[in-house]
Amino acid sequence: MNAQLLRSSTEEVTVGCSSDTGTSTSTPPVPRFTRAPLRRLQDSGPTPSPLSTSYGSDGASTASCSGSTPAARPAPATTTAAAAAARVTLPVSHQTPAAAGVRRLSSSGSPWPISGAHSSSSLTVRTPGSAGCTNAGRLPQRDLSMTTSSSATLSHSSSVIVAVVEGRGLARGEIGLSSINMKSPELVLSQFADTGTYAKVITKLHILMPLEILMPDTASEKGQGTKLFNLITENVPSVSFTAIQRKYFNERKGLEYIQQLCAPEFSTVLMEVQTKYYCLASAAALLKYVEFIQNSVYAPKSLKVSFTGSEQTTMIDSVSAKNLELVINNRDQRSDHTLFGVLNHTKTPGGGRRLRSNILEPLLDVDTINTRLDAIQELLQNEELFFGLKSAITHFLDVDQLLSSLVQVPKQETVAVAEAKILQVIQLKHTLELIAPLTEVLKNAKTALLKAYHTSLEDGRFKSILDEIKTVINDDTTSLKGSLNMRTQKCYAVRPNVNEFLDIARRAYTEVVDDIAGLVDQLGEKYGLPLRTIFSTARGFFIQLSLEGVVLPEGHLPEEFIKVTRQKNNYSFTTLDLMKMNSRCEEALKEIFHMSYMVICRLLNGVYEQIHCLYKLSDAVSMLDMLLSLANACTLSDYGSFVPAEYASFRVADQIFTRIGVDDDFETNSSTFMVEMKEVSYITHTASERSLIIIDELGRGTSAEEGIGICHAVCEFLINLKAFTLFATHYLELCQLETLYPNVENQHMQVQHIRREDNSTESVVYTYLLTRGFSEERNYGIRAAEMTSMPPSIIQEAKSIAAKVSQKLWGKHHSDPSTQRQRADYHLAMRCVQTARNSRLDSDSLCLYLKGLKRQYEAELKSILEGHEHGVNPA
Repeated sequence: MNAQLLRSSTEEVTVGCSSDTGTSTSTPPVPRFTRAPLRRLQDSGPTPSPLSTSYGSDGASTASCSGSTPAARPAPATTTAAAAAARVTLPVSHQTPAAAGVRRLSSSGSPWPISGAHSSSSLTVRTPGSAGCTNAGRLPQRDLSMTTSSSATLSHSSSVIVAVVEGRGLARGEIGLSSINMKSPELVLSQFADTGTYAKVITKLHILMPLEILMPDTASEKGQGTKLFNLITENVPSVSFTAIQRKYFNERKGLEYIQQLCAPEFSTVLMEVQTKYYCLASAAALLKYVEFIQNSVYAPKSLKVSFTGSEQTTMIDSVSAKNLELVINNRDQRSDHTLFGVLNHTKTPGGGRRLRSNILEPLLDVDTINTRLDAIQELLQNEELFFGLKSAITHFLDVDQLLSSLVQVPKQETVAVAEAKILQVIQLKHTLELIAPLTEVLKNAKTALLKAYHTSLEDGRFKSILDEIKTVINDDTTSLKGSLNMRTQKCYAVRPNVNEFLDIARRAYTEVVDDIAGLVDQLGEKYGLPLRTIFSTARGFFIQLSLEGVVLPEGHLPEEFIKVTRQKNNYSFTTLDLMKMNSRCEEALKEIFHMSYMVICRLLNGVYEQIHCLYKLSDAVSMLDMLLSLANACTLSDYGSFVPAEYASFRVADQIFTRIGVDDDFETNSSTFMVEMKEVSYITHTASERSLIIIDELGRGTSAEEGIGICHAVCEFLINLKAFTLFATHYLELCQLETLYPNVENQHMQVQHIRREDNSTESVVYTYLLTRGFSEERNYGIRAAEMTSMPPSIIQEAKSIAAKVSQKLWGKHHSDPSTQRQRADYHLAMRCVQTARNSRLDSDSLCLYLKGLKRQYEAELKSILEGHEHGVNPA
């Protein structure tokens, strides 16, 4: 296999002494905490790019709105927060392709009136018909198919709802996108208006893996879907699509929503989005829809609202993410053999989500990357900090999901709602109690990032919230397992003497429970049976009898026992009296939960005023968990958060593109070659000089002559683009690019030939060692054919023909002295620039290094001159 490397003229991947890589074993290795300091990342910048061709003989690939929003951008309207609570009552009709019916998530049970409750509202949502889309005049687009997998999506994948809207008329191509995770109280806004807008939207959807996508009903009007609608429905087919009336995509309402709901500490986002009309419009529809399906609203000033631009992270389109197996294994979607699976040692759901997000959207800012690397290095060098932090993080629940539940205010009060809120406060108390030990672990941290999180967690508001909760919630209240234990915890969560009526209701409940226990004891004595009182959420209190060593009177249970069930050696049953007591118990519980809920709501009103510090806690826990995960991966291997080398220098890519695989696309009636051309066309239209491009075996779907011609032309285009490119190919003709361009390097994977002692057969061993120059390996395909049952006569004839062709080919492979001199100058300049940018050598060591570069340069020039005089090609 041949691989071409396109690099900048002033940058290279420079590897000194390669660090030893440990061999894998069947037993987990013992964590190591001693290693050489991590090298800080230096961004080489967008500089000219060399194309290098390398060969590997193994042949394996490595690795906006209608209504209030006109087509043109309007001026921002003056709004009031009160207007965001406008009430609309419309008939509801909804059906989704993947799952019919709206998930109405309101709790069941008898409703209680809530003072100041929001009026219920409804939306009209429709399912669009299938829509066609013409390709005429379309910029080459990539087939951005999206695959979901339970092993890679984590728990958040099925809880993200996204709203998308596109401008019309002159504003077509300007797209607003809003998303909210039902398990995380953060509204994320995005707007796209530059080159590759559609591809970026599809890529964003691939990263979010939403449960449901909302779009205006006009996007699919009369079956003639818009370009954006067709791309989404074609490339994200497994996600439910919901069409909502266009009038709900209203940028004025969106701004009002954000003004009303955004926590004060995040209010600077208003400055960023007040002129982003389409993301505001999508936010309006999204928040109204969430209110509709959840039957609840977010508490005022409680949401984290953020605006993300595509320029902040590296763009990896969904096809490239799939080809590189970043989060999903292509052969087995349940497998953990992905980059995410290798690096994921997180202990919390939030940490796992953050790691996944960082893999799919890597950072571009070099300073931030280096700050993280410094923190990981400290974790590796400080064993006490590493294990102490891991122990503290392990006990945290899903903080994001807890916050999301806390800030939602139900429109109806039910028993289930009350129980849920009580449990949430118990979990919040548990979470806040974990902050002190986490802060204690971080107190001696040295690096900037860990010190910053230590300072953040020392915020006195955490203690203030915890103290306020403890004035209401019992100290010994924890999240116990078991239905009865949890029920008892919720029943007695609120301290006595906080609410007089609550204390009365609890005394009544206690009396009923005591009566139930007494009744079961009486029945046991009456019939001489070892009866036990059991509780389950579904049945309440019931009686259980173990048959081991028990002889039933007359061989059956007394007639007083009803609703009898048998499981193995146990009988379960109840009585009429016990059923009546269960009813009394449930009534008492309703009163308890009602009174407790009133107390909890007053408590939460105070918590909402300090909600920002809880967002800081969520950020700290997820980031520390991710850093621990990366450090843990380092202790188990010599790689994932830094390069396994003593020194490496390379640019930070703004986009990553791949062209890998030889698959036909039957859905679009595209051959392998046509799929290749579509993807290469997408790359050539979208890539920039700061992109990383990986192309594997381009042109194999057509004839050799056409394939070589296309590969050669594409390589020359990428050379002029200056993008850093790895180009793997079996076309030996492309090796000659190194003789034409000084910024092209040939690389190949070494192989070893081992012949048996009897000289009968020869086997090939793949070393996976990358080496400069083109491969001397010939007839790799013929060698592979020899390993099959192919007739020897055919093999010999193939070798003879291949030898003649090869002789003609390599007879033309030469470089003129001027090109060789230019390459030598290029290599010297590249190393000098790298030294100037990144060297930390003292003056004496630097002088010795530069003298060594000079000697190498002079030796290379001498070799070129001597080769020319003797007619030898030094290349």
